[in-house]
Amino acid sequence: MSSSVPVREGAAAVGLSLARAIQRVTASPLGAHQSAVVRIGVSATYLLFLLRELPHRHELYGPDGPWGWDMARRLITGNGSFTVLMWSDSTLWFETVYVLTLASAALLLIGWRTRFSSVLFMAGVLSLQNRSIFMGDGGDNVIHLMAVYLVLTRCARVWSLDARRAARDAEHLAEGGGPARDIAGPALWAVLGCVLLPASLMGGLGGTWWLPSLMWVLWLGNGAWWALSRKAPGHELRTLLDVLANLAHNAALAVIMAEVCLIYATAGWYKIQGSRWQDGTAIYYPLKLDYFAPWPGLSGVVASSALAVMVLTYITVIAQVAFPFTLFNRRVKNVLLVLMIGEHAGISVLLGLPFFSMAMISADAVFLPTVFLLWLGNGVTRGRRRLFSRGAGGLRLPGQRRPEPEGEEAPRGAGGSGHTLVG
Repeated sequence: MSSSVPVREGAAAVGLSLARAIQRVTASPLGAHQSAVVRIGVSATYLLFLLRELPHRHELYGPDGPWGWDMARRLITGNGSFTVLMWSDSTLWFETVYVLTLASAALLLIGWRTRFSSVLFMAGVLSLQNRSIFMGDGGDNVIHLMAVYLVLTRCARVWSLDARRAARDAEHLAEGGGPARDIAGPALWAVLGCVLLPASLMGGLGGTWWLPSLMWVLWLGNGAWWALSRKAPGHELRTLLDVLANLAHNAALAVIMAEVCLIYATAGWYKIQGSRWQDGTAIYYPLKLDYFAPWPGLSGVVASSALAVMVLTYITVIAQVAFPFTLFNRRVKNVLLVLMIGEHAGISVLLGLPFFSMAMISADAVFLPTVFLLWLGNGVTRGRRRLFSRGAGGLRLPGQRRPEPEGEEAPRGAGGSGHTLVG
């Protein structure tokens, strides 16, 4: 009898811990600030890339590229990838897709109607990259993956126009008003449905099963969520959709973390097998290539120091190999995270690969501590208020007092802010 008591107590403790874990992953989306930073970083990276390549868009993805439309069609027919650029070889259609991708990146950056803009952004990224698969690099692969994962995350809970609108609607409801009138949401939902139905019937969503299934689940789920939120906000089905959305968000966030660890682990272990990385000279060779030398003088200074080359080479390998194992120690993880971000910043400057570095830093942001992100967000808020208060100060009348700054904004996690099944 006495021996069974500790066993029962241990089983009860395990059951309680399991119940708390289930409650934690189903009750709310985890990493709201981290997912918001990933959203902002990935969308800003691709937006700047598309703007940078605007004069060369026809050569990269359009009708003037070396990888012609007929060649791309044969390849895509074989691998079953998705790209709306194969729907027509018209130059007007290409320009439309390029502009819509630009617009979706900008909308995702500011977090406007993120359910819609994240799907449009994913479609644009996949369309352009799958059209000319030989034009990308490692940074494009990261953007490709993150564009898919962001669709499943509730990445607009904070630092977005969606969060601001949700807070305003919640305040309106608290004052006794009814649900806010929403015209843009149903209109965008209807437009997506009008595009999704013929694309599915005509086989325009690629040769895979997961993309059409994902699109229809997102479209139907968001329609049901919107209707229940306004007609029966306390309905059990509405609660179930929120639980499913939280599970999808947390699972996608875990996949993003695993993806980043996999990238660094494979890169580090491959480097270990190279003789140039073993003898500490690998960094020297790209620094001496004209193609990767936007600042020849700076590259020459670094390459001229054998000690600097050796230290940078070994630090790169050690940080990449060790990073996945440091997730169990928060302090060590934060130190290596700083090293990884610094490494990518150095690659951006020394090797002239800014978009690759921005993509990797955006993915790394999923591991940033919440305390640091809150401090950073508060700093940006204070700077913005000082800037606007100075601008308003120049317009004050004599004797007029400067208005007191408003209080800090509350977290935008309540109600229906952010995404449902779309992210």
